[in-house]
Amino acid sequence: MTIRRSWTRGFTLVELMIVVAIVAIIAAVAYPSYTNYVQRTRRADGKEFLLRVAAAQERYYTRFNRYGEIADLGVGAGDSDEGFYSVAVALGDADQSYTLTAAPQGLQVKDQCGDLTLTNTGFKDWSGAKPPTNGKCW
Repeated sequence: MTIRRSWTRGFTLVELMIVVAIVAIIAAVAYPSYTNYVQRTRRADGKEFLLRVAAAQERYYTRFNRYGEIADLGVGAGDSDEGFYSVAVALGDADQSYTLTAAPQGLQVKDQCGDLTLTNTGFKDWSGAKPPTNGKCW
């Protein structure tokens, strides 16, 4: 007499739930790191645009002996290339100094660095959490 064993192939519900739990734990750990990384890369868009506007300000100063408004500089309407920052110019006394402020907009609003600023003397600052936990602001 031969005994037949019936083996079923596949996964049990318990095994499947263990795999789902492990994937959920890995995702819960990885997602905040991913969002911090994405915000840092978007911040590069704002920094690049601030530096481009600052260079345009210096060119404008060599021609007119004063700094100009954003519309005078020929760098666009004030939004960065990717649209994550909007730059505003605040001119000082007799237009002999400036402060550029890049305000985050859209998906970048939640960035811990907040507004990025740059002055004609090269001073760089930010208005958000100090120190930020998602990388250097400048």
